[in-house]
Order: sequence, then structure tokens, then C-alpha cells
Amino acid sequence: MKTIFEKSVKGRAGVDPGTPDKKTQSILDSSLLRQKDNMLPEVSELDVIRHYTNLSRLNYSVDTHFYPLGSCTMKYNPKVNEAASVLPGFINAHPMLAYVKEDAVQGAFEVIYRTAEMMCEITGMKKMTTQPYAGAHGEMTGILLMAQYHRVHNNNKTHIIVPESAHGTNPASAAAAGYEVVTVPVNSAGGIDLNALKEKINAQTAGIMMTVPSTLGVFEKEVLEVSALARKFDALMYYDGANLNAIMGKARPGDMGFDIVHLNLHKTFSTPHGGGGPGAGMVGVSEKLADFVPVPAVVKTKDNKFTLDFNVPHTIGNIASFFGNFGVMLKAFTYITMLGKEGLIDVSEKAVLNANYIMAKLKPYYFLPYDRTCMHEAVFSAKKQVVHGVHALDIAKALIDRGFHPPTIYFPLVVEEAIMIEPTETESKQDMDLFIEAMIDIARLAETDPDKIKNTPVTTPISRPDETKAAREPKLKCF
Repeated sequence: MKTIFEKSVKGRAGVDPGTPDKKTQSILDSSLLRQKDNMLPEVSELDVIRHYTNLSRLNYSVDTHFYPLGSCTMKYNPKVNEAASVLPGFINAHPMLAYVKEDAVQGAFEVIYRTAEMMCEITGMKKMTTQPYAGAHGEMTGILLMAQYHRVHNNNKTHIIVPESAHGTNPASAAAAGYEVVTVPVNSAGGIDLNALKEKINAQTAGIMMTVPSTLGVFEKEVLEVSALARKFDALMYYDGANLNAIMGKARPGDMGFDIVHLNLHKTFSTPHGGGGPGAGMVGVSEKLADFVPVPAVVKTKDNKFTLDFNVPHTIGNIASFFGNFGVMLKAFTYITMLGKEGLIDVSEKAVLNANYIMAKLKPYYFLPYDRTCMHEAVFSAKKQVVHGVHALDIAKALIDRGFHPPTIYFPLVVEEAIMIEPTETESKQDMDLFIEAMIDIARLAETDPDKIKNTPVTTPISRPDETKAAREPKLKCF
């Protein structure tokens, strides 16, 4: 597809704004006036409309297609969330809520307070901060809380333990906070290797970061034993909430022994993800960390009004401007309120059911490294297809030609040629069957006509770019 600059024809114009009159020119300092042509494309209005309309048709989103991106819950965002977020009383509220008279923003304060309250109930935490702007920001907040706890208690802690099956950002967050990262392998069932953990945990362990269910799509059956072991060394348990969508309403991290929980509102609670809007990474803490949370916090007064509380004895201070991304929080609040307890449980059950359905259907065609009931996602390997020269990347490219966004590939790293599929609860059986049919067709072609798979996609403007070259030598301009 040509760029708008390549479609330029000298002398062609849509709307001619004319030459600025002398009075307008005289207002501007001469140094601000352009000395040469602006090099904009010369196109008609129709050229512009057709160009950008056709570009928009190349967009791929969860609103238009099945989006089975494993480890990154890409569920449909109900439009009722958007409707609530643009109600006049919310959208016209001053962005600096803490600088406005409290009587004028009681509604916004109540949403913040009640959202935190509901998240505490869902996770089993004592307190919740809404400040973090995204999941990774929430992780950093959690590690800062961990460091502050050990600092106040004069604990000499040097490292954080991260299982191989944890979310990919966990080691980065721990290292960014100044801790050494100690890795623990998984056992034959895909869970944390308890014997290896016992060898590596000691008095210098600040905490253990776990993702439950893990990125292998399985539940950590030994989580209670891990928590008990952490307590012996006064190490804190950190819960990465990326996969909460599988257990929401069914099990609570706090009941598993976790002290810190970060939540991805843009995953579990259906707010826009990635290019669809800003994220939010709320963080909850157990009773023993309640005096460390960021300030200010919204609290409820005796007369049922809402005010700000800055009096947290060992707070880590501000980690964002006031209360984070309020609009995202409002959408999550709408989602939870609309579903209620029974609805949240149904979400988890449907997400797990869908993932196991796909796993059962594809198991005869793709290698399953951990053959057990999965949770929110199924992790396959393309080892069977590699025998024929077809890799996970080729399978992903072939799915594009069939109208599907590829699932996550080559992650988690502990699975060779990994293909991680997460259907979420919002996909129907009919849509999943179409995806399953495409995956089976690709597996068959990998055996009978591997070159046909290796040359895909053929339906896109660009087929197989040199991804390494594109990353190292980005082309950032069109002329």
C-alpha cells in the first residue's frame, strides 16, 4: 500500500486555504515564518478520505476479530463501560481532584473508594492504592513497598526469588528496584520446583514473586507451602495479577498467603488494553503493609462523606499524580458493579472452560508440554511441526492469512517453540471453532506442504519483514 506521500501529484489540492494576508503575516515574528516548502503531499480530499479509510480497514482489534493473545488477556470491552466514563459529572470533573473542593467531587471520590474496597474483597487484601498507571508501574510500586517494609524492620535483604513460570516483567521490576534476581525452575508438572526453592531461599530473601495461575497456564498447587516457607525468613509474597481472570471470585491471593497484589484493570476488568487507552495497575497489600501504601488515599468519614488521608506512617509517598487513571478505574468499577459476585465467578469459569476446550481440540495436533487441566490459557509447542521445518513463527504468520491475530509465541521461555493461546470468556464456541479449524489446517499443511506455511502471509501489504533489521534500523520517515 502506497503512503500518502507516494500518492502526491504536483498541483493537486483538496481545499486551497489561500495566501495569508499581510495583516496575518505581520503578527508573526519573521523567524517563525517558513522559508521553504513544507513538503506536504499534494492530494485531493477524495485521495485523503480513501487513503485513511483503507488504512483503518487494516486495523486489528478485539472489537473486530478473535484475539487469542496468551498471557495478556485481550477480552472484549463492554460499551457500557465507555458510556459510564463519559457521564457529564465524571468527564467534566477537574483532573486534579485533590485541588478541588471536596464537596464538588464527592461522586468521583466515592468511585475511587468503592473500587478500592471491591478490589480488596476480590483479592483478600487489606488496603488498595489506585495510583499506578499500568501493570509494570504496579509491579514497581509493589517492590518499593517490599523494600520499605524491610527497611523499616532493619532487614538485610539482597534478592528476590522469581520462578521461571512467572510473568515476564517480574525480573525486570525486581532488578530495577536494586534487588538481585534468583530464578527457580519449574517441575515436571509445570509448577514451582519446591526442592529448588528450599535450596535458594534464605535470610537475605526479600520476597517471592509468583503469577498464579502461572504463564504456563496452570495453577500453582504448592502455593500454600511456598507462602509458609517465605514466612520462616520474613520474606514477602508478591502476586502478579496478570492472570487473575482465571480465579476471580473463586480464590483470593490474600487467602493463599500473598502480601502484595498488583492488578491489571486493562486485562481482568475489561478496560481498554494497549493502543485502546491507558492502563491501570492497582496494588493491594495485607495487614502488615497497610502503613506503607502511597498517599493520598480516599477515606470515608463518620458522616458518610469522602475525604483525603495523608497520614500513613511509613508511606512510600506519591508514585503517581493523586489517584492514577481515573477513567480506567471508572470503567472497571462499572464492569464489577454490572456483573456482581455471581457474574465475576461466571467470568472465571467461562475463561477456564474456553481454554480447556481449545486445549482438548488441539492436543492431537500440537505438542502439549504440561498435559494437565489448564486455567485461563493453553500453552502448546510447535515441536511436532519443527520436524517439517515449520516453526511457531510460521504458524503465527499463517493465522494472519486466515483472519486471526496470532497468539503469543516463544513465551514462556521454558517451553520450546511455545504457542500460548488465551481465548478469554468473551469468545463464543462458534468463533473458537473457526480458530481451532484454522490451527488444525495449519498443522496438516505443515506435514503435507510446509512451504505453503513458511511463505505466509500473502494477504497483507507486507509479508515477511526483516524484524531484526527493522528493530535495529527503524525507518521513521517517509521522505
